[in-house]
Amino acid sequence: MSSGSSLMLDGNLVMTDKDAELPITPETKVGAMLEHYPQLEEVLINMARAFSRLKNPILRKTVGKVATLRQVAQLGKIPLGTLINDLRAAAGQEKKLDFAEEGTLSNERPEWVKSSPVARTFDARPMIESGEHPMTQVLKDLNELPDGQLYELITPFIPAPLVDKARARGFLAWSWEEKPEIVKTYFVRSRVSIRKISQ
Repeated sequence: MSSGSSLMLDGNLVMTDKDAELPITPETKVGAMLEHYPQLEEVLINMARAFSRLKNPILRKTVGKVATLRQVAQLGKIPLGTLINDLRAAAGQEKKLDFAEEGTLSNERPEWVKSSPVARTFDARPMIESGEHPMTQVLKDLNELPDGQLYELITPFIPAPLVDKARARGFLAWSWEEKPEIVKTYFVRSRVSIRKISQ
């Protein structure tokens, strides 16, 4: 049970929304989970150094609102089942047996990355370190990306929520870790579905 407050109504103890248990699943948003279970912040940080950025209040409000635990597992390079079950145990919830993994990082460079020229490179690390989120800028850039050309995004971690948004709008995406805290993600318009991104 989370540590939310309770109210007295007509002499009866009534639970508030924060008192209601929030099931921890791969699709749970990080921000919602930490609002219900603030003690899980330290659990996350102890699992992977990358999660220490969650202490940044601006990133907590931006990335935390859209990032799911499935995406966070990719960011921290932690098996999804390990992440979910450890968090569930710390929150007093029953463990699940397993969860489907969905990797984003890969050492196998796709053919479309090999054969397409890079039209633009955007290093989002300074923006992220200052507490800003690059999603708006990247989506704007992708909207203007010529067919058959690549957009190269540089971040200190896998930009999982952004990758998911781009894929949902008809882009292919591939990420690889060049070195610690330097992840390069490439985007190209899918030949199957060439659709404009609207913010």
